[in-house]
Amino acid sequence: MQDKNIESSVDISDEKIHWKQDVSYGQYLDLDGLLNLQNLRSGKHDEMMFVIIHQASELWMKLSIHELSAAMKSLDEDNLGIAMKMIARIARIQEQLTQSWNVLATMTPKDYLSFRDSLGQSSGFQSYQYRMIEFALGNKNKDMVKAHEGHPEIFNLVSQVLNAPSLYDLTLQLLSRRGFDVPEECLNRDWAMPYEGHKKVEDIWKEIYQNSDQHWELYDWAEKLVDLEHRFQSWRFAHMKTVERIIGFRKGTGGTSGVNYLVKALDLRFFPELWTVRSIL
Repeated sequence: MQDKNIESSVDISDEKIHWKQDVSYGQYLDLDGLLNLQNLRSGKHDEMMFVIIHQASELWMKLSIHELSAAMKSLDEDNLGIAMKMIARIARIQEQLTQSWNVLATMTPKDYLSFRDSLGQSSGFQSYQYRMIEFALGNKNKDMVKAHEGHPEIFNLVSQVLNAPSLYDLTLQLLSRRGFDVPEECLNRDWAMPYEGHKKVEDIWKEIYQNSDQHWELYDWAEKLVDLEHRFQSWRFAHMKTVERIIGFRKGTGGTSGVNYLVKALDLRFFPELWTVRSIL
């Protein structure tokens, strides 16, 4: 059996680097397992790209959930500075997710149709990680949980996020703790229902924006949220245009309405007053 402490050396120009290797790069990242997860069903060339892009997207979403959960915990504990760092990181992750659609857009309709039947009824609509992110950001919709009823563990996981305060709910609670008069109906409500904008909350943000020197931390937090939603919407738009480019307006796999559904999603807002306040400043 090979000793796990492997003496290794690598020549770089005129220098030689030595190290004792107890865990290799491949072992640390479990590359053998990761690189054997691309199980193609059709044998068609373009299916490899399709699978890898979606698998990589799920990994980025896993990281987003990791950061978002920690940010929400920090926000609830009044550690706003820590939460801002994590939210800024999620916004950059969104850039990676958006870029993935540019790669997928190199696929032509013929390329996609060559393996489309192999997908069966599978659909990105069924991504439970994506649904958890949307719920945590505030796009609550009880009907969306039904897609996971056949998988009790996942169903319970998604339901927990549905029934918990969103990032914006926690933000409103923070504003209340900071002395702002947030309406009671915004602070104590059914978390499984989508939040609806309130004029008094809009007035609070107006006060913060007009007196940013006095409320700098909250002002900075508001802009972090706006940046996050802006990048999320950019991802949604890129998704919609890529789907339109590849399949047009035909129905998506899994029975979804395809592009029409994605177009409607562009009208959704996570943090409504942070957008409407811009019109009254």
